[in-house]
Amino acid sequence: MATLTRESAAGKIMVALDYPDAQAAETLLKSLDGIPCYMKVGLQLFYAAGLGFVASLKERGYKVFLDVKMHDIPNTVKGGANSVTKLGVDVFNVHAAGGRHMMEAALEGVDAAIAGGSGLTRPLVIAVTQLTSTSQAVLNDEIGIGGSVEDSVIRYAQLAKQAGLDGVVSSPQEVVQIKAACGASFQTITPGIRPIGAAVNDQSRILTPSEALAQGTDYMVIGRPITAAADPRASIESIIQELMNHDNE
Repeated sequence: MATLTRESAAGKIMVALDYPDAQAAETLLKSLDGIPCYMKVGLQLFYAAGLGFVASLKERGYKVFLDVKMHDIPNTVKGGANSVTKLGVDVFNVHAAGGRHMMEAALEGVDAAIAGGSGLTRPLVIAVTQLTSTSQAVLNDEIGIGGSVEDSVIRYAQLAKQAGLDGVVSSPQEVVQIKAACGASFQTITPGIRPIGAAVNDQSRILTPSEALAQGTDYMVIGRPITAAADPRASIESIIQELMNHDNE
């Protein structure tokens, strides 16, 4: 692994903008100004602030992960993928549980947008495996899938790779197994990152930033440890330094 610079370490961090509206997100954006991290826009903020907010993030120079977890019939997902590609996002995701045909349709939507657009860059298309809030009991007793969470994650990751997707969202605890099953270049985006001393909240399968880096993850989604911190900028700078220090050990 190449030694991480401050910029490359920051580029591994996706800040979860889990806010009710654009105004609430603005305070955090101002405090993180100039830090070359990704911004993750999830359902709450996207529904409230819309396409214009995503466009404004791109205008400020941020890379954007649009976390809308598409899961529908293939033709609908194809259209959705086409639209978000035209929006200029850098990463978006679909649910692997929608099946191979649905995931392939998402790529068809991306390709059509790129072919018909000027200056568009192909986004990474990532599949959701199992949510990091999904415990063994929830997987077996509520969702109705047998076996372990890890088994389900690996099965979905392999399906996503067969469909041609770029990688998966998973817990950091499954990164090694995913890379072994799907190859080192298959990207992993890992929520459930909690710096030492941070509250676990509603996550079930977590690691610290340096532990996740050691597992080989490509990107880390970090929300409340940054967004709810008394000093968000100091919090993300501490995480960046942790990643750099770990990489130089």
